[in-house]
Amino acid sequence: MYDPHRLGLEATRCRSLAAFRALGVFLLLLFIPSQARAEKLAEVRARGALRWCGDQEGGGPYIYPLESDPSQVIGFEVELAAKLAAYLSLEPQFIQGQWDKLGDLVRVQKCDVVLNGYELTPERSEAFEASIPYYVYGLQLLVRAAGPVTTWAALKSNPGGSKAKIGVLTGSAAGTKMAEFCGADNAFCELVAYDGGTDALREVETGRLTATLQDTPTASFYAARFPGLRPVDAPVGRGYYGLYVAKGETVFRDALNEALIHLVRNGELEAVLRRYRLWDAAQSELRTIAEMGRFYGLESAVRAPVEKSDGAAVGLVHTEARKHGLQVFRACGRILLQSAGLTILLAFLSFPLAMLLGLLVAVGRLYGPRWLRFPLAAYVELLRGTPLMLQLYFMFFVLPEVGISMPAFSTGVLGLAINYSAYESEIYRAGLQAIPAGQLEAALSLGMSRAQAVRRIIVPQAFRMVIPPIVNDFIALFKDTSVVSVVTLVELTKRFSILSMSTQATLELMVMTAALYLLMSYPMALLAQRLERRLEAAS
Repeated sequence: MYDPHRLGLEATRCRSLAAFRALGVFLLLLFIPSQARAEKLAEVRARGALRWCGDQEGGGPYIYPLESDPSQVIGFEVELAAKLAAYLSLEPQFIQGQWDKLGDLVRVQKCDVVLNGYELTPERSEAFEASIPYYVYGLQLLVRAAGPVTTWAALKSNPGGSKAKIGVLTGSAAGTKMAEFCGADNAFCELVAYDGGTDALREVETGRLTATLQDTPTASFYAARFPGLRPVDAPVGRGYYGLYVAKGETVFRDALNEALIHLVRNGELEAVLRRYRLWDAAQSELRTIAEMGRFYGLESAVRAPVEKSDGAAVGLVHTEARKHGLQVFRACGRILLQSAGLTILLAFLSFPLAMLLGLLVAVGRLYGPRWLRFPLAAYVELLRGTPLMLQLYFMFFVLPEVGISMPAFSTGVLGLAINYSAYESEIYRAGLQAIPAGQLEAALSLGMSRAQAVRRIIVPQAFRMVIPPIVNDFIALFKDTSVVSVVTLVELTKRFSILSMSTQATLELMVMTAALYLLMSYPMALLAQRLERRLEAAS
């Protein structure tokens, strides 16, 4: 018998049960990550490798390619990572990432610890577990030696009536410091952000920038490579580099702190820093921190000037002369070819998937059921209306938050395929619509089903018509593979950027990289022309 009151109670009960189930799932999801974080140290030891992430594009003296063999990385942080791993009886494993996205790699468990000149800040310490410092740095202002700027105050004088342009590293403490100095809305000067330090140094030397603010290790390391620059005043803004691990991984962080304290107390860290001429009077604070076993100075020590023990703001570390011409080709040719191989592999694996997905989407929109057409149209517009980099970022950094984690290479292939499938579907749709409607009607009158007619009659004719634009898309895909560096893959463009930062042989590397892209894409252009001629002859 119909009872509205009873049905209402049943509905309320169902909703309550659903709410309790949702709450249970939520609590379970909270519990599982916390357990995983608590067991992080055991997980790392079971793996036998300490995965540390950094960005070679930042250059020396942190992490940079070995000039005699660019496939190998060196730097004081490379040596520090090796010593930390050895103390924990692990093997160091370097993970290449984009500098301002390294924290995301740790957050989604793509690497274990960030070790790449990451400043200790209250904001980062809220989002991650931070170690004690392993280096005390300052911020050095550098200008053109022949330029008019001789003091910090001169940057606000607006010589020539234009604002001073100051280069800084994206997401760095130097950027924060200069933003404070320039005032609200860049009242006194204009900030220009770069992904690597040497780009800004080069721009100052050529006169495109007024000055650059660099961490003292960068300024010291590249002094010999940029003789047209000079330091202004003493370094300012005492700060600290530290290690970062995921939030909640306190046991793992404490193990890293124990290793750092050991390296400071037995002098191994000092030996590494002296080898790169980075040890100065400021580093004595590391000994004090190691003796205490804790670090309290983050809040109070961000503005104090840094005094150098030798009285010099900049030392000469990178003493090897710049390579030129054939020297660059011999030193970097092999590693560029290897990176080009990754570019080719990405393109040849992702594009067939894009073609298949694009064809299915186009056929579904034109010949599928009505309910399917709107979702497929939304799929196409969403992918065409959002940047490929954002899509890759979502797949690599956001999906792991809900339990869907893929390796970097798989993410690159699938991301390119999904993105290009939207463009391929529009090409196929145009080709399918160009086939006269009578073709389908004739096939149906001969007893074929709709699916058979589309598969055997319509699609083959449309495919012949759209071959040239498909080949053009394939050529475009070669160049768009450069975006996959956001998911830690070092393809050809990223390799060019890394080598350019470390060697400053930008022109030679640019020519070599452009030649490789041309060698990869030009045969496809010739193929497209040949196919067009054959199709014209057949028609």
